[in-house]
Amino acid sequence: MTEVLTTSSSDVTVEPQDPAGPRPDDYAPLGPDSLTWQIWGTWTGMFQGLWAGSMQNMHPKLGAAVWEHSDFFGERWQRLMRSLYPISGVVFDGGTATGREVRDYHRDIKGQMEDGSRYHALDPDVFYWAHATFWYGNVRLCERFGPWLSEDQKRQLFEESKAWYAMYGVSMRPVPDTYEDFLEYWDYMCRNVLRDHPAVRTVLDIGQLPPPPFLRFIPEGIWFRYMAERNQRFFTWLTTGFYDEPIREMMGLPWTERDEKRFRLLGRGINLVMHRLLPKRFLRHPRPRDAWDRVSGRVSPDAPLVETPTRNLPPEAERDNPMHYCPVHAARRATYPGRVSES
Repeated sequence: MTEVLTTSSSDVTVEPQDPAGPRPDDYAPLGPDSLTWQIWGTWTGMFQGLWAGSMQNMHPKLGAAVWEHSDFFGERWQRLMRSLYPISGVVFDGGTATGREVRDYHRDIKGQMEDGSRYHALDPDVFYWAHATFWYGNVRLCERFGPWLSEDQKRQLFEESKAWYAMYGVSMRPVPDTYEDFLEYWDYMCRNVLRDHPAVRTVLDIGQLPPPPFLRFIPEGIWFRYMAERNQRFFTWLTTGFYDEPIREMMGLPWTERDEKRFRLLGRGINLVMHRLLPKRFLRHPRPRDAWDRVSGRVSPDAPLVETPTRNLPPEAERDNPMHYCPVHAARRATYPGRVSES
């Protein structure tokens, strides 16, 4: 009987798997023949970054964990930019090492809810919800901004999401059987489980943030005086367009027919520019681009993996904290040798 990591009420334990149910060992890593490799890992995913972060934090236990343990709100851009590397690496690195690495960032994230119940980041239901926002974000982004997917392609992405999730080496118990089952699960979560939370509102509040890295050439004085408030309004509207209607109602975010028409027009424009005019390699984030370069022979298969640049690392005092992705950490260099950084 295969054993995988899960949690008890307070600590990481081992859960025996049902022999009749799916196991992590049943799945091979995804490769370039998968639809996930084809459509995921591009910078267009940044359009739904606030959607993914806020949807994750709407889970009561996940929101509590982020609120109590994460320094996300103190280094927003840096944490977001460096997290893209291991998160995408679970899919694109091959094997299970990166998935286990990401899983282990969460071993010590636990605490107590306001009602006295316990939470742990590796609670299977909590961990799967975070994964659901990652893989289903593929579908939601394609539905709104392209490339347009058929229903069969959506089912294929769901089946591939199981292999993606298996790379973490955690319990497969929460994973729905079919894509239709997943849609029922998603709707149930939106209507009955997810909650507004200070961690959700803080994710959505980007009006006080400095320019993102790709706009760092803009002086902060000009940014905050002329652009920050407009940026906040646009991304609140953009994120509202990605939300399901029950989430809009819960968050008190109106969405009119005019909003929907404008959003669809924006989606067609983004699809034309991003997916038809620009080269695919240019659109890919460094880690997925590196994976495709290995497949094409542009990069040697045994070359060091691309890592985040130093500017995105945690503060010096936090770099030994095992909950952070920090590739310069000595212990990780010993475990995951031969990596390089790329902006």
